[in-house]
Amino acid sequence: MRDELKRLQELRRQAELSGGPEGIAAQHAKGKLSARERLALLLDEGSFVELDRFVTHRTTEFGLDKKKILGDGVVTGYGTVFGRLVYVFSQDFTVFGGSLSEAHAEKIVKIMDLALKNGAPVIGLNDSGGARIQEGVVSLGGYAEIFLRNTLASGVIPQVSVILGPCAGGAVYSPAITDFVYMVRGTSYMFVTGPNVVKTVTHEDVDMESLGGATVHSTRSGVAHFAHASEPACLTAVRQLFRYIPGNNTEEPPRGHAQDPADRQDERLADLVPDNPNKPYDMLDVIRSVIDSGEFYEVHAEYARNLVVGFAHLGGFSVGIVANQPAVLAGVLDIDSSLKGARFVRFCDAFNIPLVVFEDVPGFLPGVTQEHGGIIRHGAKLLYAFCEATVPKVTVITRKAYGGAYDVMNSKHIRGDINLAWPTAEIAVMGPKGAVEILFRREIAEAADPEAATEARIQEYRDKFAHPYVAAGRGYVDDVIDPRETRPRLISVLQMLRNKRDANPVRKHGNIPL
Repeated sequence: MRDELKRLQELRRQAELSGGPEGIAAQHAKGKLSARERLALLLDEGSFVELDRFVTHRTTEFGLDKKKILGDGVVTGYGTVFGRLVYVFSQDFTVFGGSLSEAHAEKIVKIMDLALKNGAPVIGLNDSGGARIQEGVVSLGGYAEIFLRNTLASGVIPQVSVILGPCAGGAVYSPAITDFVYMVRGTSYMFVTGPNVVKTVTHEDVDMESLGGATVHSTRSGVAHFAHASEPACLTAVRQLFRYIPGNNTEEPPRGHAQDPADRQDERLADLVPDNPNKPYDMLDVIRSVIDSGEFYEVHAEYARNLVVGFAHLGGFSVGIVANQPAVLAGVLDIDSSLKGARFVRFCDAFNIPLVVFEDVPGFLPGVTQEHGGIIRHGAKLLYAFCEATVPKVTVITRKAYGGAYDVMNSKHIRGDINLAWPTAEIAVMGPKGAVEILFRREIAEAADPEAATEARIQEYRDKFAHPYVAAGRGYVDDVIDPRETRPRLISVLQMLRNKRDANPVRKHGNIPL
């Protein structure tokens, strides 16, 4: 027995060294951590349990019969984050460049199947050169097996992808199906075709960072939800996500523990919205004034910044926040913000996270670019997401709620449960100036002083429509509240709705306007 135990310890040591000290040193020289170092930062200390550490590749083609490394380029298993079960895989770039083989894929598939059976999240740490060329179509089949499980697990268990190195070609489609994508600036890349292929085919000269780096994907393409300066910062942020989301679609989200009084009122909210309706303000100030301890976990912070989405606790309840941002493009809805909002709303609905909407929207962004880009189709995605959602939904209209955007932003008419408004709210088909120019065009043209006539009609329109009381009179707004009361009122609503039951018609699935 003693000899067998010694052999076991030696094999374990070999598996932990993976590509050897030289490979780990090369990772460190690039500012990257090893596969196991990453898991140590991600998971609770001492909680990781490894599976399939003795698996090796099977092919003998192109010299691979001469070099077999335990683990075959990926470390898999399970552990805990804040004491809650998660399944993980961490690709090891020091072993065959982290390339995906048949055995490598089977290891990942195994923990994905376990996660689905046991109702726990999957976190993938991606650092791979792509499919292992020596294995040909078998490697491609391995990717397809992973894609299938990503799809079947969608909306059932949370799936998180952390890009910590290259992720190219077909490999990018697994992260693309998952719920959240994290990247690290300067060391992680995602693209379907690399710079050399792009130059050959399109004659565009571009480097890896400009083509598929973290900044590009977190600000322009929207592929990445988060971009961080270092791997430790990135992995710490992944841990924080699990303060707000449940382990599966049958669980309630975790409660917050901040000692922030439910009846707290913030005097700053009374003066936050400017008297001039065209003057911007920062909706993040509103959000942080209302939520528990001002702790807001913003998602897609650098993408489509005219809409803000993210997680927070409110009276201990985990909530998903969707808010127009008047400080960027006046908070208008456009193609990118509609996609951003729709994706976030659908995640929250899938995982029982109540939605809190802060609304100040002048409408949809006009223009040829938007129309030709499909604003109708893309805007409909956000509308569809809110209509379909059955979780508790509450809206606070802080200022403008104009046109179709009023309907889209969780109005009462699309099953918003409780809709509140501040006294500064303006709910109308369009803004006063535009409305007057249409309604009184002839009168203004014939007036002795057209400018004075316009101002008089604008004021008349404001008095009649640019306030919340017409909507409140019809029950479209449940109450007009003092802004300082927003936090206690929202917490009261969430408590009231905690046992909400709602359902959609029986169907295989809806046909969202993709």
